[in-house]
Amino acid sequence: MQKLASIIDAQQFDQKTLEQIFETAKEMENKTHSDLLKGKIMASLFYEPSTRTRFSFEAAMKRLGGEVISTENAKEFSSKAKGESLEDSIRVVSGYCDVITLRYHKEGGAKRANEYSRVPIINAGDGAGQHPTQALLDLYTIKKNFGEIRGLKIAMVGDLWNGRTVRSLSYFLAKHYPGNEIFFISPGRVAMRDDIKDYLNRYNLSWTEADSFEDLLPELDVIYQTRVQKERFAEDPTAYEEVVAESEKLIIDRQKVSQMKRSAIIMHPLPRLSEIRYGVDKDPRAKYFEQAENGLYVRMALLKMMLVGY
Repeated sequence: MQKLASIIDAQQFDQKTLEQIFETAKEMENKTHSDLLKGKIMASLFYEPSTRTRFSFEAAMKRLGGEVISTENAKEFSSKAKGESLEDSIRVVSGYCDVITLRYHKEGGAKRANEYSRVPIINAGDGAGQHPTQALLDLYTIKKNFGEIRGLKIAMVGDLWNGRTVRSLSYFLAKHYPGNEIFFISPGRVAMRDDIKDYLNRYNLSWTEADSFEDLLPELDVIYQTRVQKERFAEDPTAYEEVVAESEKLIIDRQKVSQMKRSAIIMHPLPRLSEIRYGVDKDPRAKYFEQAENGLYVRMALLKMMLVGY
């Protein structure tokens, strides 16, 4: 029986494994597997704040019968506060558990951790780098709503420079779903980075840049909205204020939703600030809370495939 290895980045997956993840997630959504991971322990090691990722991973582990060890904030309430390196922390923690779910505040943290861990590492977000399990649940959400991920016009909106979720999603779409069209819509200062554009070009995935989606709304199938990430502007608060001001025209409200296709969907990795108005929430095209729930099923699937096999 095969087992998934550490989950570090989106590029590591092949198409067959993706389909197996989605199939297993669907099983997890429809069945109870209360003792599948009995006797297994997951260490939840988060150096940055998290609600959905941390809770969904911990809930997934417990729903499958496993146990969780964690700390409230690893930057402040672990030996990191005493100056311990990530490498040393991983060496120690990997002796206590069967899998480590790691969120790190600097890009490349998961890759570093994987070099020193005795157990699989799951990248739960590394700075502005990647967030592969978020992208997997995003794909699962799109697949559930459209049946297949093909022939879609997908807009990624907001702070794309710092957006690890849109970076990971772009990698997946380029490598496995090139029959779609991508629109990067953002203020110029936080446009998508060139490495992602180069990757899309390598796989011949069509993409376009814009600073507004007004004229595109009637054409789009998926709007993937993101927030301006204040924590990434700690050294330049003036730039943050400027990007927030420029992002005003990208806010999704009921007037903009009225211009969208009836079959279109609105997604957001959450948390949101003001970029999607609360009045949009009851529209059937608003899928961001369903998207968050799908994270539980996808992460149950990943833990099962890593610790038991498939």
